[in-house]
Amino acid sequence: MAETAELVIQDLHVSVEGREILKGVNLTVPTGEVHALMGPNGSGKSTLAYTLMGHPKYEVTQGQVLFKGEDILELEPDERARRGVFLAFQYPTAIPGVSLANFLRMSLKSIRGTDMPILEFRKLVKEKMALLKMDDSFFGRYVNDGFSGGEKKRAEILQMALLQPQIAIMDETDSGLDIDALRTVSEGVNALRGPNLGILIITHYQRILNYIKPDFVHILVDGRIVRSGQQDLVETLEARGYDWIINEALNPQGV
Repeated sequence: MAETAELVIQDLHVSVEGREILKGVNLTVPTGEVHALMGPNGSGKSTLAYTLMGHPKYEVTQGQVLFKGEDILELEPDERARRGVFLAFQYPTAIPGVSLANFLRMSLKSIRGTDMPILEFRKLVKEKMALLKMDDSFFGRYVNDGFSGGEKKRAEILQMALLQPQIAIMDETDSGLDIDALRTVSEGVNALRGPNLGILIITHYQRILNYIKPDFVHILVDGRIVRSGQQDLVETLEARGYDWIINEALNPQGV
């Protein structure tokens, strides 16, 4: 069978400290498509994101996560990253004393396996910064140290642009952003969209999906995807909230 560059989650069960959070998630995200995963607080959205990237806190008790036909669950996070999987964090960590330039260069070296000549690297970063409408001053600042919420998220998108993953998982990227920062970050993501990148946007709210239009939308309730659709599903959620779909998922017989 030919290798396919897609993320395939099959019957995924995940527990944290003995409590089951994900209870059989099934989801496929091909490269070239943008999928949105929505759901109320506590439904398991961030658990899925961290599990996909290999956080040791999350115990997989059942299921598979296939990427390009390979089950990546036994791989360390850095190995998953080298395969082409990327996670943009909800709360990016500040690293005082480490410049963004050095951080990006070491990240690129880790993914590629070889160092890039400094002049070539600087040219590449400046091209990506221009694409994302980022000021050159970012280059010398310490990673996320003193950054605003919007600047932190833009730095994450810059890293994604540089590393060129095939699957990007964006965990509540809209969290803590004002409307101007949200628009700027969304424009950066849209600039990276294309046939070689699949994106899974994890969000609680509609607002980021007003700027990044998903191809498909999935609703996660109590650790399971209970409904999938397209943009009209987002609009229905905005109009009706989550209560109706929670009640429908938890009481399928209308009891």
